Amino acid sequence: MAISFPRLYLAGGVTTIRTAGSIEPYMDLALKQQIDRGEVPGPHMHVTGPYLEGPHTWAPQMTELKTPEEAVATVNFWADRGADNFKAYNMLSRAVLKGAIDAVHKRGLKITGHLCSIGFREAAALGIDDLEHGISVDTEFFSGKKPDECPSTSRASMVAVTDELNKMQVSDAPIQEMIRDLVAHHVAVTSTLPVLELLVAGKTPQQQRVLDAMSEEARNRFLERRVRMDLPMKDPRTGELRPTPWGRSYEQEKEFERAFVHAGGLLLAGEDPTGIGGDLAGFGDQREVELLVEAGFTPLEAIHVATSNGALYLGELDRIGTIAPGKQADLVVIKGDPSKKIEDIENVEKVFKDGIAYDSAKLVESVRGLVGIR
Repeated sequence: MAISFPRLYLAGGVTTIRTAGSIEPYMDLALKQQIDRGEVPGPHMHVTGPYLEGPHTWAPQMTELKTPEEAVATVNFWADRGADNFKAYNMLSRAVLKGAIDAVHKRGLKITGHLCSIGFREAAALGIDDLEHGISVDTEFFSGKKPDECPSTSRASMVAVTDELNKMQVSDAPIQEMIRDLVAHHVAVTSTLPVLELLVAGKTPQQQRVLDAMSEEARNRFLERRVRMDLPMKDPRTGELRPTPWGRSYEQEKEFERAFVHAGGLLLAGEDPTGIGGDLAGFGDQREVELLVEAGFTPLEAIHVATSNGALYLGELDRIGTIAPGKQADLVVIKGDPSKKIEDIENVEKVFKDGIAYDSAKLVESVRGLVGIR
């Protein structure tokens, strides 16, 4: 959403973003340049290159990398054009991921991953910098896991993997060992609770401001999907009706993120505006901070994750992420006090980026009805 999303990010108080994989990397790079030149409003962008994916991907827009050499060539091609981050995806083999990681690090850049064929501990050993979404996508605990193969290639297999993970407790030794391994290898984890929340039956009703931002078609499609989330699912393996497993996954994810931070891990705040369609730029970022509080963090801890931690990961904490003399004038003016009532984080009045003030309400209004179109 090259028109609506940059404005919604900025309206929500988001002044710097890292994209996390791209279907249209040329568009993202061009958009970054337009924002940097002051031609369109939007946040500072760290552009991630195209998804680094392996064979049998679900998305035909993604190049299927089969060898480490192909991964190296892809990384270098996009780094030469301005991408400063990369993202490994579901179907990569360990050998190809290792080639990508080494090429990224040789350029002084970073690589994250939404993995399936590779477990978290394997990725940490290979040198990955960050892992997206948390334990809900870590397949290493599935008893049927085979090396370099994603076990979640169908709805039935996805449910099987989720059910098996849901039977575990975050306090169990294998999960605790995984957490310690990530911390020891200095691997960050990106929390994306807003996209997971929408899969949970009976969870928070959708806000009107989010629905108003969508086109009619996108809004109707999302609401239809959201209603289905509240209904029992037909088990793809047995055909029987049963509760969906996503509620347990969501609670487990919150427990995992608390345990990861308690162990000394660097937690980042994201939102992943994909899923069933109701997690939008800006609004979703605010919701992420609220859900971190729901997960057990204090309001100030949650805000710290979304600001200082993100800047630290990007290597920009000397310029952004906290308020201090000499730092970049990126500030959010809020009506209320989110340090005491985290929901006040939604009451953004003005957003300063590079010292220039933007009216949050006018930015939101300028893209009313456009999400899902452009």
